[in-house]
Amino acid sequence: MECLKLRIADPNMLRLITRFLKAGIVEAGISYDVPQGTPQGGVVSPILANIYLHYVLDVWFYSTVRKHCKGEAHMVRYADDFVCCFQYEEDARRFYTALQNRLKRFNLEIAEEKSQIIAFGRQAEAKSRAGGKKPKTFDFLGFTHYCSRSKRGKFRVKRKTSNKKYRASILRCKEWLKKHRNMPAPCIWWLIRPKLWGNYRYYGITDNTPMLYKFLYEVEKLFFKWLNRRSQRKSFDWEKFRLFLKKYPLPTPRIYVNIYDVKGRIFA
Repeated sequence: MECLKLRIADPNMLRLITRFLKAGIVEAGISYDVPQGTPQGGVVSPILANIYLHYVLDVWFYSTVRKHCKGEAHMVRYADDFVCCFQYEEDARRFYTALQNRLKRFNLEIAEEKSQIIAFGRQAEAKSRAGGKKPKTFDFLGFTHYCSRSKRGKFRVKRKTSNKKYRASILRCKEWLKKHRNMPAPCIWWLIRPKLWGNYRYYGITDNTPMLYKFLYEVEKLFFKWLNRRSQRKSFDWEKFRLFLKKYPLPTPRIYVNIYDVKGRIFA
């Protein structure tokens, strides 16, 4: 509440938020108290958590941490997921220790299984390849970020759908097709298209085209499989299935976000 008081002067609004935080939750008809924090699934919980982290993390990083770094330091945060970049390893290790102490002061803790310090970037890529190893990667917001090269041979950070998110998307499509396999084939086709569009819209980012086509191929295989599980007799062979897809084509992947165009708008 102290964080909210910095921006909100209306005592009635603060009172309503306080009551929300103390209201508890109801699950399966059973009421549970929430002694601290925001209720999971609450309508304003994401907003309150974001405000809290703004003061706990963002303001602290840019007003205090960067001033004590020998080199450049940057942070990118989305909700409770964030990546910090440092020019020098010693700055990164000092920050990691300070971060744990900082979060502890505000009754928060870092997910150690998801946190690591890695060498990443142009110099790290050159050293790794010189030693015969692949440079390390990291996942952020469903994408695996990795060191690579452009067509002209210049260093470039590329992104692809993370394996974890890719497998989860395939599993969701599998379960959905299994559940709805007895619907008419054109209806299944009509309903599965938004699932492909949703995947393309989120993961349709520069350099990720191969993973989008891989996702489409796996969905096609699942579509074929569950159409043939509707009875003991096969409904399609591959030739007939291809004719079906020719009449009812699935959406093809495309890139919706060009990272380099976005970068130009941000720094313009």
